[in-house]
Amino acid sequence: MTAPQGAGPDEPTPAAIRAATARGLQEQFPGVRVWFGEATGSWWAMVPLRDGPRLLEAPTPQQLRDEIMNSRTRG
Repeated sequence: MTAPQGAGPDEPTPAAIRAATARGLQEQFPGVRVWFGEATGSWWAMVPLRDGPRLLEAPTPQQLRDEIMNSRTRG
């Protein structure tokens, strides 16, 4: 008999992986708030800029990282 498939007791849940990813992006970009939208299935960031905060959305963490970098470059 085999064990059921899925996350084992030592494997992180998808929610834990998303939370760790969000923390990693926030550490990379101090002052930026990052989260995964459960309802939208998108990654979000609130980026403080000189002319006010900007809300960004992307389908993946890597694309969100790129968007954050681009928004900070444009200012």
